[in-house]
Amino acid sequence: MGSADTTGRYGAGGRRGARHAVVVGGSLAGLLAAHVLAGHADRVTVVERDRFPDGAGPRPGVPQGRHPHVLLEGGQVALESLLPGFMAELRASGAPRLGLPSDMVQRQNGRWFRRSPATTHIYTGSRGQLEELVRRRVLADPVISVMEGTDAVGLLGDASRVRGVLLRDRSGEIRGEPRALAADLVIDASGGGTKAQQWLTAIGAEAAHEETIDTGLAYASRVYRGRSGILDGDTRGYYVYPSPAHVHAGGALPLEDGTHLVIVSGLRGDEPPTDDDEFVTYTKKRLAHPLLHQWLDEAEPLSPAFGYRRTANIRRRYDLPGRRPAGFLATGDALCRFNPVYGQGMAVAAMSAVALRDTLADQRQIPTTRRVQKALLAASRQAWDISAGADRTMPGSVGTASAVGPADRVANWYLRRVLDQYPADPVVGPVFRSVLGLCTPVTALFAPPVARAVLFRPPAPTPAEPPTAPEGARA
Repeated sequence: MGSADTTGRYGAGGRRGARHAVVVGGSLAGLLAAHVLAGHADRVTVVERDRFPDGAGPRPGVPQGRHPHVLLEGGQVALESLLPGFMAELRASGAPRLGLPSDMVQRQNGRWFRRSPATTHIYTGSRGQLEELVRRRVLADPVISVMEGTDAVGLLGDASRVRGVLLRDRSGEIRGEPRALAADLVIDASGGGTKAQQWLTAIGAEAAHEETIDTGLAYASRVYRGRSGILDGDTRGYYVYPSPAHVHAGGALPLEDGTHLVIVSGLRGDEPPTDDDEFVTYTKKRLAHPLLHQWLDEAEPLSPAFGYRRTANIRRRYDLPGRRPAGFLATGDALCRFNPVYGQGMAVAAMSAVALRDTLADQRQIPTTRRVQKALLAASRQAWDISAGADRTMPGSVGTASAVGPADRVANWYLRRVLDQYPADPVVGPVFRSVLGLCTPVTALFAPPVARAVLFRPPAPTPAEPPTAPEGARA
């Protein structure tokens, strides 16, 4: 793949001109990128700093892996497109599938959601389970090989073209000297801790401009097994969403083994503790309703509490003009990282791989580095608009992209009215859930039926107490 002014490129419609591609990072974004590149390269090498676990366990390279993950519907569609039959495999492995809003008790802005029939579904199994299933499928391709326990420490090449990566073995007590691995294409999928900015400047290229929005949100999570009937049967999970007026959030989501992963969150200066007793006390004191605390009082803790504080939104604008080399791309969190509270990361990783596949397969245009990078950024744009737009309104938000301009104020006014209708309105709710699930564009919120409900109807009434069963369920 070349830049706009070079000729070297991967064959768009087949294996013509296929060579060696390196993907830095073996998490979801990297594995799916490698899967796509296997259709265009003779060889694809995934460089992963960790040793993959035997099975679905967490690993150090995914520091957020012990915390709740959801697979939104947009990600489900993308994964099924990339790996046909995958969703049936995920269901067969026991991953919980929850219909929204019927299967969960939800609260936002001080209001309970109606539990009307589901219009979208999410999967709430562990990150390790989903990643292990993807890894098994992707690494079965003989074109793809993995270098585990290996750090990428730099790039080969210069400001005009990347020609490979510098690697260092992580095994043993003393790390060895870097060694070179030649490649025609390097994709950075190393996650939010990427060092690509330094790698680019080291070869004379320009780092990408970073847009950041940080609310200071922090959270802690702990696995429990319930002893009461509050979170089973018709009620699969519980979640209180943060908002500017109610900054503390928390909930319990089911895992594939019948346990629940409980999360509580707060903002900068009031971070949830990881001490076991204080974790429960924080839930009691900070959440506005006692439902979750009452469940915790009867539940059996199965793990320590783990904390997480790296929740800033960061977008790296490799798509903008600059002195950047051909043959280098970024994807996943290395390109665009979202506040994890919105549950978008896994879906965007899959949607980005679809964008990579479709751009490389488009025979109408040469897949230059900049064109492909723009397509990858476009795949993450809606998730960024949702996450960044919501976080700009949170108290204490800081960062290079945290300022609210006149257009933002108008959009925020309309969105506040959407949020007022969202918990109970039969027109607004399904559309907004589809937008949040990354299945429907944001413009759907301005379609005439939705706009009429948002602008001219008073907010629909919501339950006064947590609804104990879906609407229409037998008493």
